[in-house]
Amino acid sequence: MPNHLISSLHSPHVERVKALLSSRGKKVRREREEFVVDNLPAIFSAIKNRNPNFPSIKTLYYSESGLEKLTRAVGEIPAGIESYLVTSEVLAQMADVESPQGVLAVAAQSKFDLAQIFKSSKKIAYFWQLQDPGNAGTVIRSADGCGFDAVLFSDESVDIYGPKVVRATVGSLWNIPVLEEISLSTLITFATEYGYAIVALDAKSEIDIANVDKANKTILVFGNEARGIPDLPNSVSLAAIPMRGKTESFNVASAATIAMYEVGLR
Repeated sequence: MPNHLISSLHSPHVERVKALLSSRGKKVRREREEFVVDNLPAIFSAIKNRNPNFPSIKTLYYSESGLEKLTRAVGEIPAGIESYLVTSEVLAQMADVESPQGVLAVAAQSKFDLAQIFKSSKKIAYFWQLQDPGNAGTVIRSADGCGFDAVLFSDESVDIYGPKVVRATVGSLWNIPVLEEISLSTLITFATEYGYAIVALDAKSEIDIANVDKANKTILVFGNEARGIPDLPNSVSLAAIPMRGKTESFNVASAATIAMYEVGLR
């Protein structure tokens, strides 16, 4: 049952959520180690997946219609999650979208150990300075669908806990470990220590991504939307996705999905 009804637009709860979504939201999210989830599939995934390493929901806010959706999808709200019934006006004030889906959550950020990720994984996707939130959410979802074990983002990448990224993952943020602020030098050090082959996507390469040895422990590296891949050591292999039409390349989310499908599922 909810703690009580929130009907005031000036409630501290409204201010809490708006601070996480404001122009200073990235700083606030990092200081508080929490973020906002306003996508129903993501909220359902978060409630169903109670792995302590993944993001965990701290507080749920829902309208009467939102509570009906929650009940149909997940049954009773688990113990330990604060829950509040809110008016539609309050939910609209909190939400980052024009048409709220009736449920909004504040979640704690994930706590994964990088060494453990490398020790227990076989296929990892690494994104260097990925800037677009829609692309970031899409590649997390694609990595999940293609059977990858983890997704890493470099420093100077988009905030993976921004609302557009979280929304675009459609719940995959609770299915696959995602870590940010992993430098290229750190990636190479861990890859060497744990025996991974590193393959970077480069449209100029003559090696077809389909011919990459899928039996290897592999890290796929994808570059920035505008600048491509960074300077890499000679130990890194390059591979391309053959193009049949007249365009020179796929966008990074499309290329990553194709490459992860080739390396992860086949």
